[in-house]
Amino acid sequence: MRVLILGGGGREQAIAWACRRSGHDVRISPELGDASSTDTDLVIPGPEAALVAGAADECAVRGIPCFGPTAELAKLEGSKGYARRLASDLGIPGPVFARFDPSTSSQIVDDARAWWRELGRPVVVKLDGLAAGKGVVVPDSDGETDAAIIDAASAGAFVLEERISGPEFSLVALCDGTRAVALPLAQDHKRIGEGDTGPNTGGMGAFAPAPVPFDPDDLLATFVQPVIDHFARAGTPYVGVMYAGLMLTAEGPRLIEYNARFGDPETQAVLPLLETDLAELALAATKGDLSTVPVVTRSRFAVTVVAAASGYPNSPQFGAVITDRVEAATSFDDLSGGVALRFDAGVSPDRTAAGGRLLAVTGIGHDLSEARRLAYERMDAIAFDGMQVRRDIAWRAPGAALVSYADAGVDIDEGTRAVAEMRAAVESTHDVGSGRGVLHGVGSFGGVFSGAAIKELDDPVLVASTDGVGTKVELAARLGRVRGVGTDIVNHCIGDVLVQNARPLFFLDYIAASVLDADMVAEIVSGMAEACRVANCAVLGGETAEMPGVYQPGAFDIAGTLIGVAERSELLPRTDVAAGDVLIGVASSGPHTNGYSLLRTVFAWAPMDVVPAGMDRSLGDALLEPHRNYLDPLRSALDSGHVKALAQITGGGLPENLPRVLPAGVGAEIDLASWPIPPLFRLVRELTPQMSTDELYRTLNMGIGMVVICSESDAETVQASIPETTWRIGRLVTGDRSVTLR
Repeated sequence: MRVLILGGGGREQAIAWACRRSGHDVRISPELGDASSTDTDLVIPGPEAALVAGAADECAVRGIPCFGPTAELAKLEGSKGYARRLASDLGIPGPVFARFDPSTSSQIVDDARAWWRELGRPVVVKLDGLAAGKGVVVPDSDGETDAAIIDAASAGAFVLEERISGPEFSLVALCDGTRAVALPLAQDHKRIGEGDTGPNTGGMGAFAPAPVPFDPDDLLATFVQPVIDHFARAGTPYVGVMYAGLMLTAEGPRLIEYNARFGDPETQAVLPLLETDLAELALAATKGDLSTVPVVTRSRFAVTVVAAASGYPNSPQFGAVITDRVEAATSFDDLSGGVALRFDAGVSPDRTAAGGRLLAVTGIGHDLSEARRLAYERMDAIAFDGMQVRRDIAWRAPGAALVSYADAGVDIDEGTRAVAEMRAAVESTHDVGSGRGVLHGVGSFGGVFSGAAIKELDDPVLVASTDGVGTKVELAARLGRVRGVGTDIVNHCIGDVLVQNARPLFFLDYIAASVLDADMVAEIVSGMAEACRVANCAVLGGETAEMPGVYQPGAFDIAGTLIGVAERSELLPRTDVAAGDVLIGVASSGPHTNGYSLLRTVFAWAPMDVVPAGMDRSLGDALLEPHRNYLDPLRSALDSGHVKALAQITGGGLPENLPRVLPAGVGAEIDLASWPIPPLFRLVRELTPQMSTDELYRTLNMGIGMVVICSESDAETVQASIPETTWRIGRLVTGDRSVTLR
């Protein structure tokens, strides 16, 4: 076929690539020009402006098949207010909204403010008309919202929408007037900055297929087919691409926007996955019969990375010379293996910058990791002054695919089974009958041994804890920030003996590495010593081992043992723990030392120096925040005699740790809304939409590092004795050591 593609950007280059790959004669032009049915078999409009201007209508006059809706139907994208009203009338799920038009009222800003304040929730401000993907403001404060409303009103009609949250993804459907077929789901990256920060752009990258736990056909039935049916009933069949921008909220998928054409840069990621001839599909759609051409996609993954000019999106700078060490044009090679493609957008014939988003590269691989690697390797060959490239495209994907902690390489159930199986062997060595041996053993937070020789107490017992830092050390080693993991191991062990009302006496450490680095070891031990000084205990010594071949180069591991002492009569948990007691939550300082196999998977492709939206510090800082010491904050509460039990929330989270201090016949109910979830944990929850609440809360502490159990009558006194904000997070109920999260 002779195919004319309207436009000239990266999206149009990708459409042309897909058509040429099937052997068609393709031209790209910003306008129809003198095209006629005698020299053009098919027109595919690329940009929305061409459709809104009536490209499809003009093609109908000239008798040329056009794969795109008429100007009237393109209002689905040309007016956000129109699209929202239509979706609402058709029962398509989306946010609460209102449209405001300055031409109808001189008080439109006040009207918009009043609507927003009555809504009582954050909003998104959108220009009603076309804005090249940049007419959306997501304000973070009341002041920013007010300013965005004023700015939008000065530009014309605008829409306010309830701000909903969750991962966004793109449903691209090919429509023939009565039915639609879906291409692989994609996820775009609109913000200019890594970690999805900064102003919105036309799109800085995309990947496909996106890990969305919904069948594309079900999404078509909810978000696309009702619109197709509506226009068909009206006698104005919708032919072309219908793009539904969706958000995966806690209540399910919700509509963000409609586009009337292929997305950019989603097209560069999606079309290389299409095995079927795109031009043949488009022509069949213009004839009203997509069913004659089966849609076949490759079992591959694609990642597209965009390179933008300096100053983009607000004021892109033109003229920078673009160099490319590969200098390869787009390829028609067999896509069964790994390959990377380059699609130019704002590149002039003399290879200088002539736009905002200048080019994109798409890696195609057997899995997302390979596709991503190929895309960035290809992009690394390209350079120009002021080049802006996000290094975290697809960063949300690793967490989105996780359903359980086991998917990240850690099986909590297997760990619990191992403890149960070793219990008999370990307890066979305990001299519990004499009353002077082991009192609490395997399965407790720490071992307890009678120490009557410590004469300051009436009947002292020794309490021991041995633990390790776990996979957090990999992140610390990678970032070269190891002092904090020395603090981690000491404070973790202090917490384990504190829950039995013991005070620390001394600590022994163990450090092993593939090759010892004296500076690194000194830094780790310094962190341990600082933590011990705060806790008024001593570092007695330990073991430092060099183990080449056992650890990977640059890797190391830390473990330690802490010995504490307690009065036997004051040991926790007390025997009067019972249903009706109150659970008081004390804040964690972060993930502490648990859940890092999950966290490292979730943030595998996110730069550690980025500050994601909603956070006040970098990912690296948040993830490496040391385990806090609960000794001083809880000292007065423990001395008061009102505390019945303590539970440190370590591996297994609230569901696995609370039962360790509960007697038979007693369970717990936790109110998950009773404390504020810290920003890092909120982000993890957003990035793992398929992980159940129970799985997430038994993987991470979610902001609660220690739980105090006391009677209802003592709860106010206990909270007042803790010199920081605490929360009543639940209560004990009748049950068999089960924990219910509500």
